[in-house]
Amino acid sequence: MPSVLPRTTPLTELHTHLGGAVAPAIMWGIAHSQGIRLPTKDYWAFRKLITVSARRGRSFDGYLALFHWTELIQSSPLALERSVYEVIGGAYRKNNITTMEVRFNPMKRNRGGEQDLDHIISAAIRGMDRAVLEYPVAPGLIFCLDRAFPQNLNEIIAEKAIAYRGRGVVGVDIAGPESADFRPADYKRLFERVRRKGLGTTVHTGEAGPWSEISEVIEQLEPTRIGHGVKAARDKRTMAMIRERGITLEVCPTSNLNTRVVSGWDEFRTIFDTFRKNGVRYTINTDGPEMLRTYMRDELATLGRLGILSVEEQEQVVGWAREASFVPRAGDAPLPSRTPATRKRIEREEA
Repeated sequence: MPSVLPRTTPLTELHTHLGGAVAPAIMWGIAHSQGIRLPTKDYWAFRKLITVSARRGRSFDGYLALFHWTELIQSSPLALERSVYEVIGGAYRKNNITTMEVRFNPMKRNRGGEQDLDHIISAAIRGMDRAVLEYPVAPGLIFCLDRAFPQNLNEIIAEKAIAYRGRGVVGVDIAGPESADFRPADYKRLFERVRRKGLGTTVHTGEAGPWSEISEVIEQLEPTRIGHGVKAARDKRTMAMIRERGITLEVCPTSNLNTRVVSGWDEFRTIFDTFRKNGVRYTINTDGPEMLRTYMRDELATLGRLGILSVEEQEQVVGWAREASFVPRAGDAPLPSRTPATRKRIEREEA
């Protein structure tokens, strides 16, 4: 019996960071076109600089450090437009991903205020629109707040997400290094405002930090989804909270293995068994396909080959991802609130 989904099955990816999703060759070209001084003049050394492999996995902090170069290279309107366009188009061509949410922190792309934030955001939207005009895809952008940022900067990012919510921005996330200094309660009102304005909410938690933070995030921020959240499997109360509140987890297997958050596939087998027994919904994602050298179909194929997820369970995961996506489906909102390219896509679906 087959252990993998057919390639004709359309997929949905909910958790991919722009900084980890652009192919190294394209990043190399963007860097040189902008005159960015790289630490090496050798392409292969550069590729090694911005990617992870199973043979040379990194710590969680080491993984985050890789984004220094990718974010720097993407820090201009032209670079950001090209990056978003390439990520969405590439995901469709390589994996038949037809619904995709790309997340990034726009304030980490404006070179400390040197670039205008609205120009950065508009460029990302243009890249998304270009992809929609060329491929039958439904993309959306998620803006990442950062745990290490002062709260006033995160408030600016959230307000920008609200301002562009009718133009392709679909949600807000909190990302960055998990630390004891992060207090979910500090963002309670901000997340309430974001939800009232119709944006989806997700939070990175239960990855490198303590599993105890997950319940605090749920109680204070009430997210629709949780980024990673694999450590929730260690606590029955947390599992119950996730199930009862209908939260969907954005699981990124290869990412968690490479950053040593999860010890191996045997531990993942236990994690998925725990999710299954507790009625918790989860999705499979890459986190950053090019940086981690993995793709959605690689993730699903490995889980199938190892007998962790059956084909039927993979189909269910794909369905859960589409249901949990913040990207509007045809008829979800009036057409005038969409970008021109998205309106064309909706019109194609309704024809």
